[in-house]
Amino acid sequence: MKKFLLLLVLVSMGLSSFAQKEASTEKNVLKVNTLSLFLGTGSLFFEHGFSDKISGQLGVGYLNYGSNDNRFSGLFLTPELKYYPKGNAIDGMYIAPYLRYQNLTVKVDPDKASLTNMGGGLAFGRQWITNSGFTMDLFFGGHYTSAKLKVDESGTENMFNTGAFDGFGVRVGFAIGFGF
Repeated sequence: MKKFLLLLVLVSMGLSSFAQKEASTEKNVLKVNTLSLFLGTGSLFFEHGFSDKISGQLGVGYLNYGSNDNRFSGLFLTPELKYYPKGNAIDGMYIAPYLRYQNLTVKVDPDKASLTNMGGGLAFGRQWITNSGFTMDLFFGGHYTSAKLKVDESGTENMFNTGAFDGFGVRVGFAIGFGF
């Protein structure tokens, strides 16, 4: 995981050196959420500015978290629409309603289940883009999700606690990347 993070930082620094433009001319950002790496999750975001105040972002991630005989793994998607009130889309403070879809495999040895999770929320953040294209994005917010569990033939639903994936939750992140 540390090698992966180091590689992403080096790649973003190298690619940002090619983007020697003014920050206001950049319309796209590619970044990785560094905080999620501590939870065994890799998430990559692509953001595109549609106008002076509006951008869209798609986050794609892979979760692989667990301890001992318990493990959660799978993919998630997070589309969001960002509103920059001061009119400098992709560089400044923003408000972002978002959706979240997760499709996970849950293992509590020897039992196994599928967990599908759908929800949405609201995030607040601040994104900075330097003249060389280096980008930092700090965000936080809350969401509500609903989880559905489908247990394989051998297991029982009582073996799985979906509480961390069902109901109200918090979203926090610090992403780094490059604008182009």
